[in-house]
Amino acid sequence: MSILIENLSKQFNQKKVLNHINLEIQTGFLVALLGPSGSGKSTLLRIIAGFEKPNEGCIWLSGKKATNIKIQDRQLGFVFQDYALFPHLTVFENIAFGMNIRKMAYQTIKERVQELLQLIQLENEYNKYPFQLSGGQKQRVALARALAIEPTVLLLDEPFGALDVRVRKDLRFWLRQFHQEIPVTTLFVTHDQQEAMEIANEIVIFEDGHIIQTGFAKELIEHPSTTFVKNFLDL
Repeated sequence: MSILIENLSKQFNQKKVLNHINLEIQTGFLVALLGPSGSGKSTLLRIIAGFEKPNEGCIWLSGKKATNIKIQDRQLGFVFQDYALFPHLTVFENIAFGMNIRKMAYQTIKERVQELLQLIQLENEYNKYPFQLSGGQKQRVALARALAIEPTVLLLDEPFGALDVRVRKDLRFWLRQFHQEIPVTTLFVTHDQQEAMEIANEIVIFEDGHIIQTGFAKELIEHPSTTFVKNFLDL
């Protein structure tokens, strides 16, 4: 699914956190939204997901206007920084949750969960509860749960922010390989320059509610458009 953002603005309490954003995401791309805290990255992600409404502008998903479509009708998977796993459900039950809500056949659910458990390399942990997992394992379960409903877009809001440096590094590599196997259109919010460079096909740099520059990592490094981009990328 492609994503088109047209002239989108959002404000909270008279403060404009997004200012006339225009952005196009190609189908199957893994795109990093990169910038300092408070620059508008997560707000844009939440608007695309349907958790927030813009004050101005439009969102198009695969050529269809989606600005006012209900969250459940957008076919999106969303992964939060704090995992948001259900503590009383096992790994299997957490991954199956969305499919159970949709009343899918048990055999279909079982096969899909087993497939995802293999993909996230946790096939032997299916009967454990979240408190029995490491931070990296919890994050992989959260990703599998988001993918279980076969979303057309995957939205990741600083998914590795709560993890230590070594685990973050391992999960960056894992997510990149994961996306190569299941190339769902993915938006990834981060303030970590190295993370964006290692993971994304394309990087979108935010500053104070504006998109400052968009491009591949090599383009940004070789041709930063502003002093802010150069300093933020530590070039």
